[in-house]
Amino acid sequence: MIRIKAGVPRSRRPRTTSRPRRRALALGLPTVWGAVAVGYKFGCPLAEQHGLGARIVTSAVFFAVGTGLIVHVRRALLRELRQARMVAGAAQSVLLRPLPPRLAGLNVAAAQLSADRGASIGGDLYEAFATEHGVRVVMGDVRGHGLSAIGTVAAVLGSFREAAHDEPELGRVLGRLDRALARHLRERAKAEHPAGGQDPDSPVAEEFVTLLLLEIATDGGVRAINCGHPWPYVLSGTRVAPLSTADPLPPLGPFPLPTDLTATDCGQLLDGESLVLFTDGAEDARDARGHFFSLPEALGKAVRDHPVSPQAILRAVFTALLHHTNGRPTDDIALLVLRNERQHQRLFRGAGGTPGRRLGEELRDQPQRTSQPTNHL
Repeated sequence: MIRIKAGVPRSRRPRTTSRPRRRALALGLPTVWGAVAVGYKFGCPLAEQHGLGARIVTSAVFFAVGTGLIVHVRRALLRELRQARMVAGAAQSVLLRPLPPRLAGLNVAAAQLSADRGASIGGDLYEAFATEHGVRVVMGDVRGHGLSAIGTVAAVLGSFREAAHDEPELGRVLGRLDRALARHLRERAKAEHPAGGQDPDSPVAEEFVTLLLLEIATDGGVRAINCGHPWPYVLSGTRVAPLSTADPLPPLGPFPLPTDLTATDCGQLLDGESLVLFTDGAEDARDARGHFFSLPEALGKAVRDHPVSPQAILRAVFTALLHHTNGRPTDDIALLVLRNERQHQRLFRGAGGTPGRRLGEELRDQPQRTSQPTNHL
């Protein structure tokens, strides 16, 4: 079913009659080129001669036929590539939806970079919601990258978008995600092996997801459950430090979850501080000499040389990453930045939810700063 957006001029609406025409051209052009070659070979007297001139003409005819076929195949492949990228872009917009610029007093920005040039989505996932239990965030990394990881990303994110609102405890949210992943892997295994029995060498048998669940309360208190994922960094002024040094749980998938899923208390995210969540592709990125990318160093430069906003941090880090890898990252990379500006917003609103008189008067004539999330580079 084709849906046409309102307000699109009729002259710019897609015509369904062009599809049969393209199919006819796709089948007819190679047939025409082949008919030309066969007709020349068997119907032209010149093709039966063995002189130098006749050979040159015959070679030119077959060269033209071969060139025409190559050009036709190339155009068909480019058309298929464009359609595949459109599908990947649609999947990107559905799975990794743009995050709101603010969540309950937190400024938010996120971006994802796929290692597969043919796809705009990889194996990384992230999401953030403001719930009655606090702001809940997930950051994960599916084994592998590219279009093959989309199904697992969809299963995990779909479960989180429901459980984050329904479950009062982070441990129960993680349990829902683990069950959704197990169900997805079982269905995928059945699809790949309808006769029953799972090949131990099958990719499904080795599938796993590293996952980090965060909960930020209204007072800035941070609680987390880490399943094999890198701990995020806290930016406080120019200081860069890991949120926690506790040992993470195993990744989801290959091992059962422990019975005790108590979240780790990670202290408070104070006003003006930022949390930077990332996937391991950021710290595993190497340059031509094999040196790893230093994410803490890049973050330190970002808060020292730029205005401390989530968008500026993302731009600085991804610029440094692309420079370090010469524009060729070998793994998917995702970053999500949360900055606590609750006290600033309370001062601006003043008591009773109305703008403060002095601060409002000072900011009235200043240009308003926009803050939009970044999801594609």
